[in-house]
Amino acid sequence: KNVLDSFSPKLPFGIAQAGKAFRNEITKGNFIFRTLEFNLAEFEYFFNPKKEKWEDQFKYWQDQMWEWTTKTLNINAKNLRWRPHTDEERSHYSKRTEDIEYKFPFGFKELYGLAYRTDFDLKNHTEKSGVDLTYFDQEANERFIPHVIEPTFGISRTFLALLVESYSQDGDRKYLKLDPKLAPYKAAVFPLLANKPDLVKKAKSIYDDLKKDFNVDFDDRGNIGKRYFSQDEIGTPYCITIDFQTLEDDTVTIRDRDNTRQERVKVTEINAFLQKSLS
Repeated sequence: KNVLDSFSPKLPFGIAQAGKAFRNEITKGNFIFRTLEFNLAEFEYFFNPKKEKWEDQFKYWQDQMWEWTTKTLNINAKNLRWRPHTDEERSHYSKRTEDIEYKFPFGFKELYGLAYRTDFDLKNHTEKSGVDLTYFDQEANERFIPHVIEPTFGISRTFLALLVESYSQDGDRKYLKLDPKLAPYKAAVFPLLANKPDLVKKAKSIYDDLKKDFNVDFDDRGNIGKRYFSQDEIGTPYCITIDFQTLEDDTVTIRDRDNTRQERVKVTEINAFLQKSLS
């Protein structure tokens, strides 16, 4: 009602929210898959069932959810499946419910849900509260209760799925093969040696320039090998090392997280390199 009164949107339209949710149960042993407190996001997508077939709306959201999961999050489709709810498990207010399940180490489990809730919610709110929650269609000159399609996303479970999907091991080296656009840091900047003022000064200058456009880290702890491994473990796609050659020809070494290959790049071209690699 607040949205209708404030914005007067025309059907179909959606309202999205994200926040904390709670359940009165907890299952130990599956890490953060099922906890007492968790993060959830959902759409309430309202439409006129006389103008839009609910089956078409349901299929549209299925496609959108699948594309977001496989393209935006870059989760392998081989580890995903749609599973329809049986008549016995489907909520009484839902005409159709399906889950996107992810193949966790403990088996296929729900990641996201999609439900066609008909007009159950608004109708019951209206009956119990006495507040009119109908929608007035000016073109048809009629008032009715909209129907709802509800896509729901487990944010905590998304985090867990991404950890499972990205964890990789190459000998003693462990790394998170996160899609670069999802990585917390897009690059890390290293001076080869922390006790050489010229290297540190140059590294700080490059870091200060890059952080205007990217979320980057500055790291001068310990030896260079440990720094590489540390960034690998948190999924940083690129490590940029400032060495003595940098002071001579203004080039740096950029190391790729996934294959550990290194290449020399001019300082003036680092930004363009990251823009292209992260797109």
